[in-house]
Order: sequence, then structure tokens, then C-alpha cells
Amino acid sequence: MAALVPKEDGFLSVSEDRTVRVWLKRDSGQYWPSIYHPLPSPCSCMCINPETRRLSVGLDNGTISEFILSEDYNKMTPVKSYQAHQSRVLMVLFVLEMEWILSIGQDKHFTWHCSESGQRLGSYRINAGACGLQFDMETRHVFIGDHSGQVTILKLEQENSNLITTFRGHTGGITALCWDPVQRVLFSGSSDHSIIMWDIGGRKGTAIELQGHNDKVQSLFYAHHTRQLISCGADGGIVVWNMDVERQETPEWLDSDSCQKCDQPFFWNFKQMWDCKKIGLRQHHCRKCGKAVCGKCSSKRSSIPLMGFEFDVRVCDSCYESITDEERAPTATFHDSKHNVVHVHFDATRGWLLTSGTDKVIKLWDMTPVVS
Repeated sequence: MAALVPKEDGFLSVSEDRTVRVWLKRDSGQYWPSIYHPLPSPCSCMCINPETRRLSVGLDNGTISEFILSEDYNKMTPVKSYQAHQSRVLMVLFVLEMEWILSIGQDKHFTWHCSESGQRLGSYRINAGACGLQFDMETRHVFIGDHSGQVTILKLEQENSNLITTFRGHTGGITALCWDPVQRVLFSGSSDHSIIMWDIGGRKGTAIELQGHNDKVQSLFYAHHTRQLISCGADGGIVVWNMDVERQETPEWLDSDSCQKCDQPFFWNFKQMWDCKKIGLRQHHCRKCGKAVCGKCSSKRSSIPLMGFEFDVRVCDSCYESITDEERAPTATFHDSKHNVVHVHFDATRGWLLTSGTDKVIKLWDMTPVVS
């Protein structure tokens, strides 16, 4: 994992090589480590607070180690350690206003600690290993996404938690979460290659689907000042989504024993096949209307960007004729990072994007031409 250094031309990185490094840009134009700090266990995640320069590092042995970085980012001083989990720490968040350290681990537990005393305040066991963690300061709600594809919402008090609700929309495990406290929407990325935008604050229960990756979504970041979502995936793609358009909810797929266009039976409808003396057809679904259709009645493909389908998808012939050229206009831009991105960090004030990949390469991008 890597993150941009606040107000400096540099970045921090943590790695499974058991080191924390702070890279600053030198007069030569190259980035060189100003700090190279070894740790007793492989590093799995981190969180940097820009106001206090407090660095929280999650380790493979379940420990969270905290440091304070000096103003010139040339020194880091150990503060304390928390034995937060029984196995690898998967994500850590520091909440300055509450003086809380939130974390999820491979031991299927969510825990929170007091950063002043170091005392554990509570824990909550989830159904599966989690990979997404977000916190809303106003309501004290915690959002946890797990490998089963479920999102759990907890309400945190000082020493206890209450389950608010759980919801599920992905067919694969959740790999990334992103919370926008302004619009009060939650974005979830999944191994099923999709992103879902959940309307939490509007209480409408709407779920907008976004399809723009060919592999699992690895990381999400929302820029509220421009209302753009940045997503990165294992396919190496960086997608910038325009969320300032009126998007439509994808319809639920309808159930039927025969094609809802030509009334031909599907292959499991033995009675109608016998009556009509016809071989049953394979069932498909139109992505625009959700109707169950046969291959002959859905021979066309089209992109439907306002429904989140930036690539061509199956639609029935009548829906294909109804889609205008304006409705096919893209609402996202696509960029090739040329490496398998596992994490991103975006600095909205400078328009800089930092990507770290499985190839052990960190790349710094100027996103001002597309995020504006």
C-alpha cells in the first residue's frame, strides 16, 4: 500500500518486505527514501492522518504499530502498538475526532481501540474475511465489506456496537469500499468485476451498477468536488466515472418459462415443448428491460452508459431500437496503468493519483486532464 505525503512532493509505502519507507523528491527529480524503517513482520496496510502526521501500520502478525512523522518527513517516532487481531490486519483507519483506531483482520473480526490509552474498546465478528472498511463521522456508522459479498453496517458507541443492517448485491466477494459523506452514498467494488453505488443517506434503497472492468475491482476513490469516481482493477484499468449524471437503476431479471418476446419455451419447460413439438431454447436476459428472452430475440448488443454498462451487453431487439445515440455516449474514461493495481490514493487538491501494484511498482499520475 502507498499514500501521498500531505503538502509534500513525496509518498509513503509499506510492503511485505517488512519496511516502511518515505520517498521524497530530490533536486535531481528522482524519488529517494528519506526514511527506511524495518518492522518485525510483513506490512499489510496503513493509514496516514494528514493533520497529526500519525501513521498506523497493520502487520501480518495481527499487530497495529503507530508512529509520528516529523514535519520534514525525515524521522518517524514509535508511539504504541495494539494487538488488534489473531492474524493479518487487512485494513486500518484512524479517526482523529474520536481518537479511535478501527481495523479488520483475517481472523474475521472488526475491532476498535482507543488511540490515547491503547485499550481495546470492542470487537464484532463478521461472517467472512473482510476487505473493505469505511467510517462515517456524523452517524458513527461503520461499513464492512466481506468476501461473501455482504456489506455490514454497525453503529459504534464508546464501548459497544449495534448491528444496523446488512445488504448484498454482488455475486462475488467485496474487494473495496468507498464512502462519500457529502452525498451519503457507499461505493462497493467486487471480484465480480462490478461496482455498486448504494444510496444510504437518501433512504431510497437504490443501487446503481457500474460495469467497466474486465477483472476484479481492487480500489475505489471518490472525488466529491468534481463528483467523479476513480476505480482501479486487476485488469490494469483506471476508470474515471462521471457521477454527475442522472443514472438509472439496473432492472431485476424476470423469471419466465418461455421467451417474453416470441413465447418460445425454454429448455426446462417440458410441457410447452411437448405441446408445441419444439425443442426448448436457452434463456437470456435483456440488460435494459430485464425480460427473459431467447437468443433470436436478443441478437443485438449495445452499451448503456446511464445504466452503468460502458461495454456492449445483451439487449432485446426492441430495446436496441429504442436506445438513442445520445444514450450510448460514454460517461467514463478509460486509462491503462500497465500493472495490476492493488491500491490507489488520490490527492484532490493536486489532482495526483498514486497506484501500487502486484509488480512491486508505485506509479504517480497527474489526473488533472481527466479529473476536473
